[in-house]
Amino acid sequence: MDFTRRQFAAAAALFAAPGRAVRLGGPIFLKSDDPAALAREHKRLGYAAAYCPAADVKNTARVSAIEAAFKAENVVIAEVGAWKNLLDPDAAKRKENFDYVVSRMALAEAVGARCCVDIAGSFNDKVWYGPHKENFTPRFFDATVENARKIIDAVKPRRAKFAFEIMGWCMPETADRYVQLIKAIDRPAFAAHVDVCNAINSPEKFYSNAAVTDEIFRKLGKWIVSCHAKDLQWIPEMNVHFVEVIPGRGEIDYRPYLRGIAGLGHEAPLMLEHLKTAEEYNEGAAYIRKIGAQAGVSFA
Repeated sequence: MDFTRRQFAAAAALFAAPGRAVRLGGPIFLKSDDPAALAREHKRLGYAAAYCPAADVKNTARVSAIEAAFKAENVVIAEVGAWKNLLDPDAAKRKENFDYVVSRMALAEAVGARCCVDIAGSFNDKVWYGPHKENFTPRFFDATVENARKIIDAVKPRRAKFAFEIMGWCMPETADRYVQLIKAIDRPAFAAHVDVCNAINSPEKFYSNAAVTDEIFRKLGKWIVSCHAKDLQWIPEMNVHFVEVIPGRGEIDYRPYLRGIAGLGHEAPLMLEHLKTAEEYNEGAAYIRKIGAQAGVSFA
């Protein structure tokens, strides 16, 4: 009988998906500023990761309360979002944006978040994240390297990383470009942030998104600190038109995505985003958990 149990355990280990449990998270809709209540709500929803609640790094009491409350519930703070255009054509606005991102990086470090994340920016003067003909030029690359170095050097983080989110119409738009940036920035505190949907910017990539995902994790895996979760549909028109939808309603293959995260040598939370209601987030989370079960991936 003991031998049979040993055989069963060995077989289970052989066929189990490698890696660690994935920490899934997302926005919550609880009307409260209390860090303890917010942390408990994440736990109630089955989330093991969170976006950082509203806080100012200068409010040290609140920052400490947030860190303690989320630690108590075993919910990691995945990200502090910066979301400002570091390449704004207006010099005064660009400086204001830079200072804000530095403050958000400092908050990420103070609260113990996995990262502070922004996009590299855009030379578009009307839409802060919009396309521009010079977003794939040496000028853009060099400015992005300088911005990342200055932000990291201003804060000197020991716990949190700084990262740029993959985008379809500005650098870094591919895994290879991200590797180029990482090497050029040359700071241990710079890391990679993954959004597979953002890397889908052509019909070929849309239909081969599993291969895109595999390439991202193969080339960027050791640097990945946080990921975003959503889905893409293609709306038939006279030109290419992808739209973001709830996970499960589009064409993104979540099996390689979840296996990629679980197979990292470290934790990198997967954060739902850009949905409208609690019900939509619940649907997206349920779908991701279902696909995870099918793929042999567990959740924290």
